[in-house]
Parts: sequence; C-alpha cells; structure tokens
Amino acid sequence: MSSAEVDSHVSDTLPDGPRLPRVVQTVLFMRSRARFSPRWQARYGHTYTVRLAAGRTVVAVTRPEDIREVFAGSPSVFHAGEGNAILAPVMGHESVLILDEAAHLSARKRLMPAFNGAALRGYGGMMEGLATAAAEKWPVGKPFATHRTMNEVTLEIILRVVFGMAEGERLAKLRPLINKVTDIGPIAVLGWTFPKLGGLWPWKRNAENIAAVDALLYEEIAERRGHPDLATRDDVLSRLLAADPDARAVELRDHMMTLLLAGHETTATALAWSLHELSRRPEVLRAAQRAADTGDDDYLQAVAKEAMRLRPIIYSVARRLTEPTVIAGHRLPRGTIVSPSIGLVQRDPNHFDDPDEFRPERFLGTSPESGTWIPFGGGVRRCLGAGFSLQEAVVVLRAILTRYDLEPVGPPEPPKSRNITLIPSKGARVIARRR
Repeated sequence: MSSAEVDSHVSDTLPDGPRLPRVVQTVLFMRSRARFSPRWQARYGHTYTVRLAAGRTVVAVTRPEDIREVFAGSPSVFHAGEGNAILAPVMGHESVLILDEAAHLSARKRLMPAFNGAALRGYGGMMEGLATAAAEKWPVGKPFATHRTMNEVTLEIILRVVFGMAEGERLAKLRPLINKVTDIGPIAVLGWTFPKLGGLWPWKRNAENIAAVDALLYEEIAERRGHPDLATRDDVLSRLLAADPDARAVELRDHMMTLLLAGHETTATALAWSLHELSRRPEVLRAAQRAADTGDDDYLQAVAKEAMRLRPIIYSVARRLTEPTVIAGHRLPRGTIVSPSIGLVQRDPNHFDDPDEFRPERFLGTSPESGTWIPFGGGVRRCLGAGFSLQEAVVVLRAILTRYDLEPVGPPEPPKSRNITLIPSKGARVIARRR
C-alpha cells in the first residue's frame, strides 16, 4: 500500500465522544470512570474522546494493537510524565512518574537495582515476618474491612524496604500522615492542578498533610546521610545515598514519596479485591488455600493477577503527545493525552472468556496477549515495582489463607474512586474464621 493510500485512511478529526460540558465530563471521568467508560465505548467505539477541565483532551484507546503502539512509541513523543502531571504536587517534580525522556531514564536506572531479582529475594524474610504478624491480629468471627488491614501491612512493608525505618517517634508520626495523604477523593486530586485552590478546604488541609510528611522524610534523609553503616544497609534510601552521597535531598524525597505512595496503596487494594473475590467463591478459595498450604506460589500469584484484571486499581494510564501523531486511524494534535484503558481491555470478551468471572487459572502456564493485561503499564514506563508487588501479594495471601476461611459480607462491592485508585466501596468486608 502506498503512503498516499495509507494517509487516505487517516482521519484528521478527533474520535467522537460525549458532548457534555467539560466540567461534567471532568467530574464523570474523575469520579465514575469505571461506570461511564464502558458506556462511552459502546456508543462511540474502541477509540473515543473525553474533554476535561483546563483544556485537556483525552483520547481513550481500548484495542490491544493500539495500546501496544502507545507503549512502544518513542518516549520523546509519548510523554508519560506530562500525562501524570496531576500527581506532581504530591509525588514531586523529580519523581520517576513525572520525569520524561533522559531524566526519566536516569532516575529509573538509579532505582532499578532496588527491585532486581537479588534484591527481591532479600526482602522475602522481612515480608513474611510482617505479613504473619499482621494476619495473627485479624478479628475472628465478625465482619471487618480487609482494605484497611491490607493498607496497614503493605505500608509497613514499604516503610521497611524503602526507608529501613526502625520503630520510633518519626515512624509513628509518618504512618497516619501517609494514610491522610492517600485518603482523598478524586475532586481533591483534580484541585492539585488549580493552584488558586491551595488556600481553600480541603486542598489546604491536603497540602498541610503533604508538608508534614515532607518534614519527616527530610529528617530521615538527613539522618541517614551520616549513618555509619550506610554501605551495608539494603533499604532503598541507603542504596541511593551509598551510590551517590551528594544526591540532592529534594530528589531523594520525590523518589521516596513515589515509592511510598505508589508502592503500598496499589498492592493493598489488589489484595483487598483478591480477598473480596475469594470470599465469594468457595471453590477458588479452597484451591488458593491448598496452594498456600503446599507452597504453590504460582497459584497465589495468579489469584493476585486475576484480581488486578477483574478489579483494576488504576483504570487507565496517560501519555501526552509532544507532536502530531497517528493513533488508531486518527491524526491527533500535539498536546492530546492518549489514554490506554486498563479497565476496558481487561474486561474485553475478545481476550478473556467470561471476563466477569474470577478465574486465576487464566494466568497458570500461559500469559495473556500483549496489551490485554496491563495493570503495571508497559514499555519503558512499566512499573518498576511490578515484581515487588506480586511477591508481596503472594506472601500476604499465604499468611492469611493458611490461617483463615473467608466468608462474604453483603452483596459484591462496587468500586469507588479514592485519589486515582478504585477501591472496594465498603472496604472489602469479610468474616474470617480460624481453619
């Protein structure tokens, strides 16, 4: 086919999409994306446009071939950092999530050794000890929200791994502050893009919480610089300081905050959804308990992967175009945000049989087609902590399932938006009984 023929199949208009006012589309996109995205896809097709506040135009892509094209696109054209810009006020402008191109690759290279195979094996014993201690404290015989308990254990694990923090006043202050920073609604997140709101509630309160966390992180960084055993410590902060003793505090703060927030919230939610689904499926629960008893980590990992597929924690990712680019047959202008839809592609019956069913076996002995299971994103921006998250999920599930039977509480819980994640609306409530 000639270039002229190819060009004739390219539209110079944006894909169709909802015609609602921008402010309405913004509220629906931020608060109810999981509810409205399937409707928009059904009405407008595999690629559609959502127009948001502040002049942002988002083009959602839902076909694997288009998603692969976005993930494989040049990092100089597809800017994930700019796509994540809404997170900069909390993650920091030198966060690996916010940087692009050479700066991003440099930051990623510095962080990667903390999440390679050898490092992950070194974290195993600490994970198991904390997971066991947390599981032993579960209430027995009465309903409780597993999401809260999962947040507690994953936060403790990430604090130990990222900071190597010992018990003390600083750690005691940091735990509740991290929960306050993450426990905000999508409208509060949206407010980060409008600096004039900073002096108003709730944005003023949120900014104060972030500042309080920052103060504790900077204290920890300053103290760690002078630690006599810095070279022998294996936590992430110590590794970074040992590799670059002159590393700027603000850069370290941004990396630490990113790992701290992204590294515990998403895994905690995946675990809560896993327990939510297992409690409602006795056959799958028994299979998972057998796996926990016999050390079949592959099955436990499959449980976590299937929970991430069925109940995506992040509904979509974003790339901002730095130049006009053809995607899915449309020539999109510079500045367009292209958004691979995790939630839609992972529930597509063309790629997953009976997509509404919870079947961990989908992930045993086989891998999904590229671009169809993307909870960790893809390309050069794939989540650094993917292996860490899956290892942590296996350890925590094993600690729980070797000890407890699970019963559901009430009907299945729909997702609700919290910050940029989708969590169980009632906390993934279950009743645990000793086995």
